[in-house]
Amino acid sequence: MNTAATLPAILQRFFTDRLMTQRQVSAHTLAAYRDTFRLLLPFAQRQRHKPPSDLDLVDLDADLIVEFLTSLEERRHCSVRTRNARLTAIRSFFQYAAFQAPELAAHIQRVLAVPYKRQPRPIVSFLSHAEIDALLAAPDRSTWFGRRDHALITLAVQTGLRLSELTSLDRAAVEFGPGAHVRCHGKGRKERCTPLTKPVVAVLRAWLREPAPADTQILFPNRHGGPLSADSVQHLIGKYVQAATERCPSLRGKRVSPHVLRHSAAMELLGADVDSSVIALWLGHESVNTTQTYLHAHLALKEAALAKTTPHPMKAIRFRPGDQLLQFLSAL
Repeated sequence: MNTAATLPAILQRFFTDRLMTQRQVSAHTLAAYRDTFRLLLPFAQRQRHKPPSDLDLVDLDADLIVEFLTSLEERRHCSVRTRNARLTAIRSFFQYAAFQAPELAAHIQRVLAVPYKRQPRPIVSFLSHAEIDALLAAPDRSTWFGRRDHALITLAVQTGLRLSELTSLDRAAVEFGPGAHVRCHGKGRKERCTPLTKPVVAVLRAWLREPAPADTQILFPNRHGGPLSADSVQHLIGKYVQAATERCPSLRGKRVSPHVLRHSAAMELLGADVDSSVIALWLGHESVNTTQTYLHAHLALKEAALAKTTPHPMKAIRFRPGDQLLQFLSAL
């Protein structure tokens, strides 16, 4: 047997050659693919009664993949989105394996034919203008932490940066003067510049005059000078949402995450009649189709479209009950 075409050899080359060297995927993508196979291989071991190092490519057939995906939902209670993300990693591996083991083309094609599962697409959650104002007013700006959090939320709401983009910003990423903007490295290692409004520039100027702990260059550091964690940002946003509820009761019961602030920035642009292609560039979307979800959520745009239509003339008809005997027979 050709040892170069065994499952362990192909899988190792898939990670080292395909993902890391050729595609140079991000650390997040690499970790997601790695975790997929850390779940799949023990599952295959239980089903095929072989240790992972002894598994063959034919052991990972379409039936086993479907059973694995089902177990993710039923036993691990994963969402459909997570299930589909695991399938993406598996499909990527088998597409690579098709070139490494062409004699197994039929087997590989059956695995690649495993379909994604359709999932409901809820309307995106976002904050209204009044809710944003209440959230921005919540931090106590008499303290260093309050001024930091106010600057962070202000920048998030205006720019729509992702959470990872926000927490990785350094002080040099902010450019003032004519054409003020913030530069970030986004998803897929794409660099983009997002313009800043005058009020946001004023807030950031004041924040950058603050003494930085441990002389850090991170724009929004923690008390030790390191970057804020995702949990820390979620916690502080939740704290200020709860405080802002007294001023804006509509926030009560709303689950506001950093991504909701990103949605809110997009909806502010959409409400200002900014073209969806520009919003896609603003947010760093790979495709304009991703931005179309905001169109579905913007009720004011739909109401404006409805106002331009001519309603059909209709006459209301009063309800008249039918014959009692016939109603009795119809109810049987």
